[in-house]
Amino acid sequence: MRPNIPKSAILGLILLGSVGISGCATKGFVRSQIATVNERIDGIDGRVRTVEGTSGQALAAAQAAAGQAQQNSQRIDQLGGRVDGLDQQMQAQQRRQRKPRG
Repeated sequence: MRPNIPKSAILGLILLGSVGISGCATKGFVRSQIATVNERIDGIDGRVRTVEGTSGQALAAAQAAAGQAQQNSQRIDQLGGRVDGLDQQMQAQQRRQRKPRG
């Protein structure tokens, strides 16, 4: 004699079994996948830090160059004034020498 098991109970056991053996990830699998992602993140983080350091050095060099350029510009302005003064003195001296005496 065959036992009378309801069809709904059989269907329930099949569904429960299929969920149990389906694609539930294990902790080990998840950890290995996360470890791979973490390695990538660490590599990118290292490269970002390198770029930040390099860009910081470039910024400092650019700021120093801008300061030096400003100092040079001020010095040129000062020298320009001195050259203009000397030019005026030479022109005045040349005019005095050209005047006829007497």
